[in-house]
Amino acid sequence: MAGDHLKRALGIIEVLSRAPGGLPLQAIADSLEMPKSGAHRLLKKLSDLGWVRKDEEEGRHYLTLHLASLALRHLSDAGLADVAQPILDRLANESGEMVRLGAIDADRLFWVAKAQGARSGLRYDPDMGSRVKLACTATGIAWLAALPDAEAERLVAGTGFEKDSDVGPNAPRSMAALRAYLDRTRREGYALTVETAHAGTSALAAVVRQPGRGQILGTISIAGPSIRLTEKRMIALAPSMLEAAEELSGASLSFGWLSPVSPMRTVARRRTR
Repeated sequence: MAGDHLKRALGIIEVLSRAPGGLPLQAIADSLEMPKSGAHRLLKKLSDLGWVRKDEEEGRHYLTLHLASLALRHLSDAGLADVAQPILDRLANESGEMVRLGAIDADRLFWVAKAQGARSGLRYDPDMGSRVKLACTATGIAWLAALPDAEAERLVAGTGFEKDSDVGPNAPRSMAALRAYLDRTRREGYALTVETAHAGTSALAAVVRQPGRGQILGTISIAGPSIRLTEKRMIALAPSMLEAAEELSGASLSFGWLSPVSPMRTVARRRTR
């Protein structure tokens, strides 16, 4: 019995993987030739586990980036071969630091690809495929600053501020403190942080937008040890990072996880209301 449930749950994931525009409950049940009630129970369980997301307005179900992030974590260790990698590699070589690509899935932001520019000495090389902490990372702040204040506050309220033991000494610990970072990011066009995510690390980040529509698709960031990646150095690197963000924007239709027909349009739709 457990084997049947597992088979059907995996079947739902496979069906949804072929439907970037999402599917209603009945279509999923029909595809797997199973009762609608059974499909509903499995979708609820997959949703609780973070594999599936339902758009309540449309009544459609989508895969989240959870599965993609696991796959891309493995691929990044082996060398991710796609159109984004040369852009990330070039920026990593120029900066001599860690460069990462982030992708947005509804209310969540994940790192999905990377390039390491540090060849010797101190190296910042965190785990990939994890969810980004919004309020204390340059990547998260870049995304929040690109949203209306109410939307940014809603996202932060959903995750809260990290515990002191999990962040750097300069991490914002209130909305008032975070707004100062957001205001600077909006003025400069990119986020810059020193010892916010972790002690001894610095980072800068910018958003990647869909060409023409301006929809926020993801982020690009540079991060490294603060002793080497000083504020002066980050300001000097910012034009190259922004240029890379523009290149990624132009190539965005080639990214499956940055597709404009994905569930990420939910965030863009909220911004226009």
